[in-house]
Amino acid sequence: MYLANMRKHWMLYLMALPGVAFYLVFKYVPLAGSIIAFQKYQIFKGILGSSWVGLDNFIYLFTYQDFYHVLRNTAVIALYQLIFGFPAPIILALLLNELRVMLAKRVIQSVFYLPHFLSWVVVGGIVFELLASQGVVNSIRGWFGLEPVLFMQEQAYFRTIVVISGIWKEVGWGTIIYLAAIAGINPNLYEVAVMDGANRWKQTLHITLPVMFPTILVLFLLNIGNFLELGFDQIFNLLTPMTYSVGDIIETYVYRAGVLQGQYSVTTAIGLFQSVIGFALLWTFNRLARKTEQGLW
Repeated sequence: MYLANMRKHWMLYLMALPGVAFYLVFKYVPLAGSIIAFQKYQIFKGILGSSWVGLDNFIYLFTYQDFYHVLRNTAVIALYQLIFGFPAPIILALLLNELRVMLAKRVIQSVFYLPHFLSWVVVGGIVFELLASQGVVNSIRGWFGLEPVLFMQEQAYFRTIVVISGIWKEVGWGTIIYLAAIAGINPNLYEVAVMDGANRWKQTLHITLPVMFPTILVLFLLNIGNFLELGFDQIFNLLTPMTYSVGDIIETYVYRAGVLQGQYSVTTAIGLFQSVIGFALLWTFNRLARKTEQGLW
């Protein structure tokens, strides 16, 4: 039965093959490398030649004072991004849905999509130029008689800059799925709501958002599963020596300890720790989501 189905729909299976190969090569095969978290890994001896140390790397990790500092920075920035960054594409999708001039809608969509295709090296350079002592922001402040502020060197502004730059770069791309969910709503629902006297706000509140809720919930669960994985590129390109105390996160610590200092076993233990925390959060919130008859499984 299964082979007959494959022969009948062989083109669909062929189309799915690159995606399956990607996950096998880049997601499942690297899982075997997690074993070095329990070894004193030496690159020239390899996995088979390195000695076993059990949980020593995890004990070192949890007794290392700087690790908790890095973990706190990661958790705080991740929480800010979840609170402010996650709703941003939902709000933008709702606003774009209210536009009735298609040309204006497409132009605005394209403007918001564009930053997604820029690398964080380019975006980081733009942020530094905008917030420089002679940059646009400080020039505007000067019009009001305010002194220039070195935003990129001030700890108080770093996390805000990270969140805002992340929203600016990805908010447009994040609206794609939400706009697709909105496009699937039956227009008759809106017509009935208008006949009942519902204004645009009530239509959004009682029709658009409830229909979007399953999509929002699934994307929220996927985000919460990667809660401690902020991404190396953004932080590394925005971080300065003066903001290390509030901006040094797990990924930048792994870069210094693993790539620069060769502590492969410890950094693998950190990665394994991130995965366990992510799975625990995903499982917990998925259990809560099942109470609304939604969830990933």
